[in-house]
Amino acid sequence: MIINHRTASAKEIHLLYAQLPELNAHHSLMDIEMRLQHRPHLMLVAEVNGRPVGFIAGYALNTAEFHLWLGGVLPGFRRRGVARALLAAQETWAKSRGYHTINVKSGSRFQGMLLFLISNHYQQTRIEAQDNEEENKIWLEKNYGNQLIVFSGSSDCKQRNG
Repeated sequence: MIINHRTASAKEIHLLYAQLPELNAHHSLMDIEMRLQHRPHLMLVAEVNGRPVGFIAGYALNTAEFHLWLGGVLPGFRRRGVARALLAAQETWAKSRGYHTINVKSGSRFQGMLLFLISNHYQQTRIEAQDNEEENKIWLEKNYGNQLIVFSGSSDCKQRNG
């Protein structure tokens, strides 16, 4: 299966987001547009055979921190590398723009997402306790410290400790 990704509009993100049953389409298109406006951000859509099957959206918190805000993959395309491809593309983009940390908040009930993030070297940094334990918010981050991204003549990139 070949996975391609490209930049996306807020409308494309919202259309995919609304198809994820576990998220209950909590955010409207206007919510997404307002959250991302007036700040550096990245929205990507993953496609398989030209069909949008996943997305990731994030934005800058400041000049050093990037926040992975929304992401998901349609149920029929999970565990096929779609999320990993999107995450890798977002990390490369963020690092190439000088962000040292990428953070993300997930609900404790999304165990698959938490395991995915941990397997991609994200570390738990804090928990926002809720009355219902299943609704706890877990913050994770990946810190690049002084790593630099060095681009060669093509789209290939290499990490180098600074």
